[in-house]
Amino acid sequence: MKNKVLFRALGLVLAGLMTASMLSGCGSSGAGGSGTSTGDGNASSGNVLRVGMECAYAPFNWTQTSEEVKNGDKAVPIYGGGGYAYGYDVMIAKKLADKLGMELEIHKVEWDSIGISMDSGEYDCIIAGMGRTAERQLSYSFTEPYYYRDNCIVVKKGSAIENVTGLSQLAGKKVTATTQLGTGWVPLLDQIPDVKLGANYETTAEVFMALSNGTADVAIIDVPTAESALLTNKDLKMIVLDSSDTFVGDQEMTNVCIATRKNDTELRDKLQKAMEDIGLDRDTMNSLMEEAISVQPAAN
Repeated sequence: MKNKVLFRALGLVLAGLMTASMLSGCGSSGAGGSGTSTGDGNASSGNVLRVGMECAYAPFNWTQTSEEVKNGDKAVPIYGGGGYAYGYDVMIAKKLADKLGMELEIHKVEWDSIGISMDSGEYDCIIAGMGRTAERQLSYSFTEPYYYRDNCIVVKKGSAIENVTGLSQLAGKKVTATTQLGTGWVPLLDQIPDVKLGANYETTAEVFMALSNGTADVAIIDVPTAESALLTNKDLKMIVLDSSDTFVGDQEMTNVCIATRKNDTELRDKLQKAMEDIGLDRDTMNSLMEEAISVQPAAN
């Protein structure tokens, strides 16, 4: 009798250990069950490239209702539903995933939580038109740039400032300025002489709307985004300021890089190597950006 009780107890212990092992194995795949997160913040060994982006920042990334794209390419289904993602960032992500032999998974996330969501394990890298700033490098690891952009201001056509060519010409105008929340453009607002700081907005679409309806007079943004917006906002004008009379310290926002979790340097290095292997030079970058601008849906 004692032997039977002992064998039964041992069987229960073994069953419990097997169950715990199975649960541990399931948990190691990270958020979404893609198998790309190892639980220690390193995702380089997975077979799915999980990418976070706004899907609302044309021409870098946007949301559309179908997978069809005018250039014959296919947009990528957004993880969890809600349409398809395309744009320059998606074009780059597809090329990198192909080079690495990985499946691509696009996660749509609001800009103000894009870093927090990556740190929590929802996805493993950010390809979202993110500028590599000194402050961000304290929290994330970055590749070298996958795009170089210039900054500009956008104003309303017909306004008293539509013909300015430098920051100094805004002195005494007491313009109300705006930009996108949580970006490297926010610190530049104070460099506008006699500026009135207006509200900043979650999306660039809201920034341009503020200019159109007169809530703001000036917006600081990047050239590709401004060019993209002007396709549908005919009442706005983009101004690239004279290099001798422009913002100081805005160079950080010109370097658009891929971000990974701070300790996931292995994934960062794999992405960097893939960028080099596909020959992502400036001419290629500019050609792809022109293509992205040309194929964006009117709604974006």
